[in-house]
Amino acid sequence: MQRFLDSAQELIVEKGTTDFTVQEVVDRSKQSLRSFYQHFDGKHELLLALFEDALSMGAAKVREAAATESDPLQRLRIAVETLYEQSHPSPGVQRPLFNDFALQLLVKHPEQVATAHIPLLTVFTEIIEQAAEAGLVAGGKPRRQAALVMQTVMFASQAHGVPADSHAHPVTSEEVWQFCLGGISGVPATAGRSASA
Repeated sequence: MQRFLDSAQELIVEKGTTDFTVQEVVDRSKQSLRSFYQHFDGKHELLLALFEDALSMGAAKVREAAATESDPLQRLRIAVETLYEQSHPSPGVQRPLFNDFALQLLVKHPEQVATAHIPLLTVFTEIIEQAAEAGLVAGGKPRRQAALVMQTVMFASQAHGVPADSHAHPVTSEEVWQFCLGGISGVPATAGRSASA
């Protein structure tokens, strides 16, 4: 199975697109077509496995980065900033698995997108629960709060077509963190600044 995943990933990197055939993956993996269909129903399932794997690795990196801090609020800040950097498009770097496939997946199979994001949602939920237990953020619905924070961070990292102000300066990870912390009221944001200083 891993050979098929590795071969598909290599093709994505080489072509800069998810536009490849199952036969190309099979040829590159040096395995049989029969073997491919023993593991995957088709190309969609192969791409979904790659997408889920990439999100799981991303969640592990967020957890690892956040673990460097003992303060729960600082762990949350690092988690937000790490996710922002992961989601932010790098100049000249194509990410067709996220830009092309994920968009199609979101439109046609939103339940699969939700399932793929569970590892990341779990990490953010745990960190928010810890911050709530310490009295640093409002408690209540940590999983729902985690989903809202993740959606805010990931959308903000991709929203280059929306000017942040009249000078069209791009939004920074620090601005996203301050917004997640204080929302539009801005009240807790001062506490977040002093904690990160």
